[in-house]
Amino acid sequence: MTHISRKDFENVGLRVGRITKAEVFPEAWNPSFKGWVDFGEFGAKKSSAQLTSLYPKESLLNRQVISVTNFKTKQIANFMSEVLITGFYDADGSVVLAKPDKNVPYGTLLA
Repeated sequence: MTHISRKDFENVGLRVGRITKAEVFPEAWNPSFKGWVDFGEFGAKKSSAQLTSLYPKESLLNRQVISVTNFKTKQIANFMSEVLITGFYDADGSVVLAKPDKNVPYGTLLA
């Protein structure tokens, strides 16, 4: 494991947003969704997310998620992904969403 400083961690923009739209992303190499996430005063951002094995797209709508909001934009196939929706791999290799256990205001920075 690589150790980082507290300052390094503070530079990661981990914010809460709400998924407002999800579409199947057939052009992606790995099964994925295109997602649109509302971060309140920080605006709406797009993300490509490999969540298809555990989450039907309808189940993602209005769900709060924790995302890295200060990565450089990344092109995935024909889509520009602006944020990284975070999660954890389960025993089968599927991504389980990282999310707050209570609703918090959109755009809130992880403490």
